[in-house]
Amino acid sequence: MGNGAARNRQGHFLGAAEWLSLERLPTALRKQVRVKRGRNPEPSAAIIESQSSKTSAVRGDERGYDGGQKILGRKRHLLVATQGLLLAVKVHAANMLDRQGAPLLLAPLAGCLPRLPLIWADSGSNGKCQVWIKEHLGVEVEIVNHPWTGIKGVWAPEGTEIDWDKILPKGFQVLPRRWVVERTHAWISRCRRLARDFEGLYASAKAFLFLALSQLMLTRLAHSGA
Repeated sequence: MGNGAARNRQGHFLGAAEWLSLERLPTALRKQVRVKRGRNPEPSAAIIESQSSKTSAVRGDERGYDGGQKILGRKRHLLVATQGLLLAVKVHAANMLDRQGAPLLLAPLAGCLPRLPLIWADSGSNGKCQVWIKEHLGVEVEIVNHPWTGIKGVWAPEGTEIDWDKILPKGFQVLPRRWVVERTHAWISRCRRLARDFEGLYASAKAFLFLALSQLMLTRLAHSGA
């Protein structure tokens, strides 16, 4: 009885999410926020990045183990505009590589973002993923790496003491452009429901992301007097 009731509640929630067209809500709000700030409603650049989130110890689909982050759960794959406002989101298993998840995120956007010529991304979206995005969306992908990416050694006179902390600094480093989407992930994590992935279905997880980021944009519109 309990499991059946839970499944019924899940079904009612998803039905309501579809009826309210949750995917359209953040799009409409994003355009209003941009216009209120004196900008074109359609973005001219975007940033893509994913973040793995732990799932709760319940049943669920689309889960996997992210070996890099040592997290069992799902990935939240985001595409945001230069102000951090949501353009698209895809929730998938954490063991899926970014270069595999990016086409799933971007494929539905073909023809939907006419002013978008450029996407900034990390090295997870390079190579074949870059080529796919160019061929299917007509958008260039610029990889933003740490300044020390690829450094395996340095030339120095014999006996010179090398300051490796300056060459390879420790801790979190703010990267141009990519910090914008990382900030959006931080906004999401401030929502109690999204501090981790509690949802049994990835579709529900995606719906709560729409709701959280829509609330953020509604707050901005309210504060601006819209």
